[in-house]
Amino acid sequence: MAESVTRKGHLFVFSGPSGTGKGTVLAELLSRDPALWFSVSVTTRPARAGEVEGRDYHFVSQDEYDRLAGNDGLLEGARVFGCSYGTPRAPIDAHVSDGVDCILDIDVQGALQVKGRMPEAVLIFLEPPSIEELRRRLQERGTESAEEIERRLAGAADEMSHASVYNHILVNVQIDETVAAIQEIIAAYHSKE
Repeated sequence: MAESVTRKGHLFVFSGPSGTGKGTVLAELLSRDPALWFSVSVTTRPARAGEVEGRDYHFVSQDEYDRLAGNDGLLEGARVFGCSYGTPRAPIDAHVSDGVDCILDIDVQGALQVKGRMPEAVLIFLEPPSIEELRRRLQERGTESAEEIERRLAGAADEMSHASVYNHILVNVQIDETVAAIQEIIAAYHSKE
């Protein structure tokens, strides 16, 4: 009797400038395909109002974070405004081994760290249709000051300058089309097996 071969899952890493619609796209992708697993990062910063442990972040002490990082327990990590952030490695390894596709939403620097540790990871960069459209989206959100919008636009230009290292670059014009394109990318990686 032949042994059954279980397929291996893939790690899909998403990055893109703030205001690109990445969160909306990923929420729609996950609602359409509940078999996908979304990786939740760890952070040492306190939870903000409305954030839920295990959904938004895993909130840990600096000692816990340092222990994870010291034991090769993080795929990537960074310090931002005095707080540590990172992606736990063990749950991703376990899900991928079990044939589950994993979704990771991190910045460009984190994505490059992941690619260095897991070269098989698939990097997908979401771009806005234009910087002008990105400015409009940020202004429409009404959550940032004019100075913050300018800072985010400068950061977006820097992030977009690294897009060429990604496996796929998608311009997010229309959410449904972007999600469909991502589903095609995921299917294509499984068709190669």
